[in-house]
Amino acid sequence: MRVRIQFEKKGALKYIGHLDLHKMWERSARRGNVTLSYSQGFHPQPKIQLASALPLGFSSRAEVVDMWTAMDYETDWIKSALQLALPTGIHVNSVDHIDDALPPLQTEVIAAEFEVDFTEFDFTQLADAGVEERVAKMLSTEEIIRERRGKTYNLRPLIELANYEATTKIMTLRLTAKEGATGRPEEVLAELGIPFEEVLIERSAIFFR
Repeated sequence: MRVRIQFEKKGALKYIGHLDLHKMWERSARRGNVTLSYSQGFHPQPKIQLASALPLGFSSRAEVVDMWTAMDYETDWIKSALQLALPTGIHVNSVDHIDDALPPLQTEVIAAEFEVDFTEFDFTQLADAGVEERVAKMLSTEEIIRERRGKTYNLRPLIELANYEATTKIMTLRLTAKEGATGRPEEVLAELGIPFEEVLIERSAIFFR
């Protein structure tokens, strides 16, 4: 049986890495007596799929993980069992049965939305132009060449939406998120001349095919 779990990742847990998060779900299922199905082969692994890796230091209210269970469970029971077993900082929002034949979760992600909170940001760093002006200038260009892992790429087509609200001091970013072409909020902020360490970044949505 395949279930899809939507959850939040906040507090100290925003510093846990992708592989550790995978292990955390495995351990929590074991503690909660949720029996998982395992892959075949010489090194069987629990069948768990996370939608998309979240960079260290980012919180989220829209994470998704798929699990295959060895038994048919009620979704309400799974939700309660896992929540009791999960560490503080992970909150399960929903658990749903889904078709076992659906494609791998990671291959279905097409975009992700992030909220960047500037409440604690020192705006005096922006001497030549404010955030709104910088965003407008960035969006007016057709090509933004950035480098990642020694390779150059064009960031601009990966930015589907960038909007800053001065009244709330919140920037909304919707970025393409697929294998080989993933927009990252810290790269957008770097292009704007804003250190990502000085703002709060939270993933607010993941969009699927």
